[in-house]
Amino acid sequence: MVERIEQIEREAAEQIAAASGSAELEELRVTHLGRKAELTGILRGIAELPADQRGPVGKRGNEARQRLEALISERAAELDSAELESRLASDAVDVTLPGAPAPPVGHPHLISRTRRRIEDIMVGLGYRVLEGPEVELDYYNFTALNHPPGHPARMSQDTFYVAPGSLTQAAMSAARAAADGGGEGGAATPDEELVVLRTHTSPMQVRAMEAQEPPIFVVVPGKVYRRDSDATHSPMFNQVEGLAVAEDITLADLQGTLLEMLRGIFGEGREARMRPHFFPFTEPSVEFDVSCFACDGSGSLADGSRCGLCKGVGWIEVGGAGMVDPNVFGFVADGGYDPDRVQGFAFGMGVERIAMLRYGVPDLRRFLDNDVRMLEQFS
Repeated sequence: MVERIEQIEREAAEQIAAASGSAELEELRVTHLGRKAELTGILRGIAELPADQRGPVGKRGNEARQRLEALISERAAELDSAELESRLASDAVDVTLPGAPAPPVGHPHLISRTRRRIEDIMVGLGYRVLEGPEVELDYYNFTALNHPPGHPARMSQDTFYVAPGSLTQAAMSAARAAADGGGEGGAATPDEELVVLRTHTSPMQVRAMEAQEPPIFVVVPGKVYRRDSDATHSPMFNQVEGLAVAEDITLADLQGTLLEMLRGIFGEGREARMRPHFFPFTEPSVEFDVSCFACDGSGSLADGSRCGLCKGVGWIEVGGAGMVDPNVFGFVADGGYDPDRVQGFAFGMGVERIAMLRYGVPDLRRFLDNDVRMLEQFS
């Protein structure tokens, strides 16, 4: 029996040394050391051997088993190392190459794209782009823009008010000083010391005129805040304000500027019209429309049905405008804006509304959902 154990050991050792892979080595381990292996059977049957053979057979069998286990462990380590080297050689990755597949490249949000397009158009017309504070003094947001005390826009149901203490004392002193010398506005009233989230970007009209003598041509994009929330209104939205002041500017210049801007946004062939309206800081005031680009201003689609975009009228309302009210110039008269010498126009429009019209988005709230499925349509 000892001779058979030695023979099993020799054969198993030769096979283990010749194993070419981890899978083959595992098969040899099961064959020679598993529960059904011949060597395992011999060790289990020692109790049935004559007493004088039990000791030698058991000792030699255990020695053979231990040697084979050691050989398998050594060979497994060699094979693992060789297989790792092979994988490293075959799966080499050049980390300097771009990922595969390349990561998706992002793109500007529709609101940012629309705002930049408007800015580019106005810069091409000779305007400068300015930005202003979103937390604004009541003086600049209302008083200096000819909003009288008690005006509905000053009510808390329409405007977000901020604690006056949130503004520095230096800023408050500057506001009072501006009001003290601000034409017919007189000394600052308690209302003018209030702080609001600006309801429009128009306060930068006054701030820009305070900082620069005429002529002045500026466009002011930025976020504004009002207490509105539905499919076409949001408590926070983006607006673009334009201001042009010089000695010979007329309403015809406003018409031409709006026409050029709207054609740049919605395409050549568009027409613009102005309708009488009222705004506290412009006189005369107008609302301006663009000819519908879905029905080409006819009000009817190619199949004869009514155009749903302009509701059959052929025109789409875009924003408000007008000639700057002389009372507004009165607040910056010391800066060279004598209302008897200069005149100008201002216009404003919502960026979200332009984006909705331009890209066919039916609900303003979709811009704020961050739904990638919607945004990826306009990459």
